[in-house]
Amino acid sequence: MDPVFRHLLRHGLIAPGARVLDIGCGQGLLASLLRACGRGEVAHRWPAGWAPAPAGARVTGIELMPRDVERARAALGEGGDARFVCGDMRRVDFPACDAVVILDVLHYVTHAEQNEVLRRVRDALAPGGRLLLRVGDAGARRGFAISQWVDRLVTRVRGHTVPPTYGRTLPEWIEQLRALGLRVEPRPMSEGTPFANVLLVAQREEAARP
Repeated sequence: MDPVFRHLLRHGLIAPGARVLDIGCGQGLLASLLRACGRGEVAHRWPAGWAPAPAGARVTGIELMPRDVERARAALGEGGDARFVCGDMRRVDFPACDAVVILDVLHYVTHAEQNEVLRRVRDALAPGGRLLLRVGDAGARRGFAISQWVDRLVTRVRGHTVPPTYGRTLPEWIEQLRALGLRVEPRPMSEGTPFANVLLVAQREEAARP
């Protein structure tokens, strides 16, 4: 299991029954994992000390690659707890949601486009909702370079054109999220790897009480 998924589940970053938007969902791995968390046999084996399993979470996945969307739909179906949209995150409408997950995809668009995607994410989040954003820290030069090399290699192996990428240092990511009014907590996400990955847990403020 990707260490970021283990972290999300262990610390309850996706709540039971949450409306989840997975931007860059690929073949629906997160949706599959969250569906499995709702099964009784999984609940009986849930690790002691972990947050409650996110049973009942409903996922909308957005993915640019049509073939990946087809595979996600074939594996998980459409409707109910999983829905998949083939489209560009810069143009697709974002539904209202309680959690947004963006793992390793935002660097494929320009800084200005990143800012606009993040603004739209902020607007789609319910009060108290979380953005769970994994990025590479461009300030960690060696680890970031390794991450970029692996990223390009995987892209080529999958038969896609390697696009330019637009990284930021960790302080730059945090500054941008805070400028949108989000509370940000960076969590290292590279343990056991040579990469420079960080999970940014960015929360929208709760609605003001009357």
